[in-house]
Amino acid sequence: MALGFDYGTSNCSVAQVVNNSVQPVPLVNGETFIPSTLSAPNRESVTEYLYRFLNILPIGEVGEALLSTSTRTNWREGLELMPEDIRFGKQATALYLEDPAHCYYVKSPKSFLGLLGLRDMQLAIFEDLVCAMMANVKHLAEQSLEQDITQVVIGRPINFHNRGGEKSNQQAQNILYQAASRAGFKDIEFQFEPVAAGLEYESTLRENQIVLVVDVGGGTTDCSMLQMGPTWFGKKDRADSMIAHTGKFIGGNDMDIAIAFRRFMAEFGKGTERLDGKEIPVGYFMDAIAINDVEAQRRFYTHDNLKTLKQLVVNAKEPSMVSRLLQVYQNTLGHRIVQEAEYTKIALGQMNNATASVDLMKELLEIPVSVAQMEDAIANSLRSIKKQVQESITQSGVKPDVVYITGGSARSPILRTAVKSVLQDTPIVSGDFDGSVTSGLARWADLCFKR
Repeated sequence: MALGFDYGTSNCSVAQVVNNSVQPVPLVNGETFIPSTLSAPNRESVTEYLYRFLNILPIGEVGEALLSTSTRTNWREGLELMPEDIRFGKQATALYLEDPAHCYYVKSPKSFLGLLGLRDMQLAIFEDLVCAMMANVKHLAEQSLEQDITQVVIGRPINFHNRGGEKSNQQAQNILYQAASRAGFKDIEFQFEPVAAGLEYESTLRENQIVLVVDVGGGTTDCSMLQMGPTWFGKKDRADSMIAHTGKFIGGNDMDIAIAFRRFMAEFGKGTERLDGKEIPVGYFMDAIAINDVEAQRRFYTHDNLKTLKQLVVNAKEPSMVSRLLQVYQNTLGHRIVQEAEYTKIALGQMNNATASVDLMKELLEIPVSVAQMEDAIANSLRSIKKQVQESITQSGVKPDVVYITGGSARSPILRTAVKSVLQDTPIVSGDFDGSVTSGLARWADLCFKR
């Protein structure tokens, strides 16, 4: 059986084609999406879990060394790992929110896969994280469908990262391929996510059109200018229909982080001064919530930074505010803060004002946010997305007949307005914001693996 697998920054989902109709596969309690999150007692637990409970072996010397180090660390710490210690999706997030200080929590590992300069051991860790999540989705799908799944088309962005070019893309795709292979998939293909979304839209067309697909996901924004319609139905070779592609490592996560930085972090001391009259450097506040930046998180959570933060509190004119930044460190609250920013962003899609509730364990911060304030916070992201749209038009040399906008972040009326400002006379349509990529991947899988 062949599936389309959207291993997304925010969510994972799979779908199949039955009698020419796409059917999303229920995964947990009838839901067809599972958040791209994982929790464990510690980082080493994931590697040991794959080996002990799923019989998934490491690949190569680095993978074997990681397994050896992980099992030795867990033994030294007296950790007797159980299968249920590794949680995924909503269960993982619930455990993190319940006790963030004593939980290894990972959200959106896809965001890190294209980062160049990582050590081989770090790449192996990311591969294990992705493998565990893919193996979980595969297991849930097989339970739901009551049959083995060996063939899959996995979606990928145009560019995984803003730096590194094709080398970055190849690194990320290799990690996805190795993880999927270790998880048990035998035949593995890839398709660009905006192309997949376009394939789903194409299934509704009765005449040929030039379609600009704008896919604004959690981690990336991708644009594809495509020739679509009846002429292309059922064709596996679509090279001539793909006119232009652009992609940028910017998406919903970046908007959430920007909202948290611009609207929330003043409550943590951003903009306040030390006793010597100098403003506290803003880098501390950004590093605390830059959950999609490996280096920023590493800087913030070093032991040396703990000493620095304690000294910041002592030397601050507003120690009660800056002490909240110390709480972020001590209780690993970065994900929680950014998640509340995401909730606020969603709420402001329906109303002009919202109140964010930032839970710091010992106190609850109530922070009002208006649509205007949100627009100001995400202005750089919107400019980048508009630039992507314009670049796809310039690169292709054509104007689209229609813009098909999709992706979880594309629900925002603000985003739609931004795209409309670039193509004022072009109709903008949308379908299933969350499911169009998965559906298109399923259609492509059906075509790729059809006997």
